[in-house]
Amino acid sequence: MITGKDLGGITVATVLPFHEDGAIDWAGYEAVLAHCARPETTDCVFVNGHAGEATALTAEEKAEVIRRTRDHIGKDRILLAGVVPTGYPEAVAQAEAAREAGADVAVIFPAEALGGGNANTAAGVRFIEKLGAELQMPLSIFQFPIASGFGFSTPVLAEMAQIPEVVAIKEGSATLLAYDENRRAVKAVAPDVAILPSNFHWFFAQVALGGDGILSGLASLVPDLLADLWKASQDLDLARMRAANDRLYPVVRAIYGPSPVVDMHTRMKDGLRLMGVIRNSAPRLPLLPQSDAVVEGVRKALVTAGVLQ
Repeated sequence: MITGKDLGGITVATVLPFHEDGAIDWAGYEAVLAHCARPETTDCVFVNGHAGEATALTAEEKAEVIRRTRDHIGKDRILLAGVVPTGYPEAVAQAEAAREAGADVAVIFPAEALGGGNANTAAGVRFIEKLGAELQMPLSIFQFPIASGFGFSTPVLAEMAQIPEVVAIKEGSATLLAYDENRRAVKAVAPDVAILPSNFHWFFAQVALGGDGILSGLASLVPDLLADLWKASQDLDLARMRAANDRLYPVVRAIYGPSPVVDMHTRMKDGLRLMGVIRNSAPRLPLLPQSDAVVEGVRKALVTAGVLQ
């Protein structure tokens, strides 16, 4: 049985390239995995999340992403898969399909039915509690930004962490205070549940405060830089942490700075195209390609970070 201790280190949330006609570029995806899922930089792989444009994929495509990822990384490395449901029956169906395709952990996004403030009531806890009991497989909670209305409160997350099947929380509250409060509350009641920082503006601060790893789509683009930051934090080497963060900073700003932030993963694919990893960076609708100015900002940031000539 997988536990939170197995999910430490860097977890890459993979981006998914497409051909110009919108079909999945499977050869390009293989190249992405070869770039970002190397054992020397990356411990676990997370597919079919925001980075992989999961809501634009069919059920068959999501299953194929899992199968191909499993074939690439082998049976001994942990594979997480996103479950992005409207309600409970769909959550069960998606999680069971992910497990059948080869995923080890189902990462549960907040269901649409939990919007409007319902996420911070007993409904959120009961949803995960019932899901865990029915699926009997390891679950990770996908914590949304608090401001989205889908982010769980600290007491709710602490309750969820005590559900036996919950092994991790992808912590994306998007405020450093909420991250620290959630981390402390969860560790107090469920010390073995992994807290995986994912607030892209504050990677340095989060790992300095404490965490069990980093889960990010940015690892699709610059896995070595995130691995450097993580390893320095594990060694309690502040100077190395600062040096790694200084290299990350221009990339973080180029990817996450321009509005709207939802286009962050398209910008990562722009970077991968500039680096020669993939041929086409255009997303599927409803996302749109980035402007020449934004792409040029990504290019300059990668040059400054020393990962592009």
